[in-house]
Amino acid sequence: MTWSEMQPLLSQACWDTLYMVGWSTVIAIVGGLPLGILLVLTDRGGLLQNLVANKVIGQVVNIARSMPFIILMVALMSFTRWITGTTIGREAAIVPLAIGAIPFFARLVETAVREVDHGLVEAVQAMGGNTWTIVRKVLVPESLPSLISSATTTIVALIGYSAMAGTVGAGGLGDIAIRYGYQRFETQMMWITVAILAVVISLIQFAGDHAARTLHRRGGRSGSAPRLRLLKDKTPGGAAPTAEPATADAGETA
Repeated sequence: MTWSEMQPLLSQACWDTLYMVGWSTVIAIVGGLPLGILLVLTDRGGLLQNLVANKVIGQVVNIARSMPFIILMVALMSFTRWITGTTIGREAAIVPLAIGAIPFFARLVETAVREVDHGLVEAVQAMGGNTWTIVRKVLVPESLPSLISSATTTIVALIGYSAMAGTVGAGGLGDIAIRYGYQRFETQMMWITVAILAVVISLIQFAGDHAARTLHRRGGRSGSAPRLRLLKDKTPGGAAPTAEPATADAGETA
């Protein structure tokens, strides 16, 4: 094949891949973020401790994560047809991609949230903060750099899943690689799709790492400035809590 013949195919395939991965990522974040936080809150010693619910949710997540994606696509064909009206094409591929990514991202969220300093949670509790306040003001902001890294990992995994989805008619770069690179022995097309996937993944990984490092430098997890601002904002009237000035006075006296 000449480049003029390959270019429109590759352009459409790139757009289809980005379309599938983009929507799947949004759905995975919307579904996986609260699920991961819930796994932390309902665990032993959590703010909403419920070991039965935690075990049930954890088992569902584990089962969904353990299923190979190619099998998941086949198993969800009836559900995909009910949602989209078809089992082929990029819209149909979004369903198994999102369902496969939600538990994957939820476990990454759980790991990120567990790393938040529990002392900060206790401080907000002591000032009357409820569970929603702690989640919104402490757990999510303090774990944000790790959450961005988790989202980046999820996007990279989804790109790989989307390539597998191409084997069952989902479109995208995977479909191009199978139809032209494998079935028609167009080796050049195969290596071009591999190169495009490598470049896209590298750019996404670079952007995610840069964003996570930037947030961490600005005072992400364990940063004293965000912690002091949080405690001050949660104190009635905006006055600083008594524990903080006492520590400062002790240091000045010394």
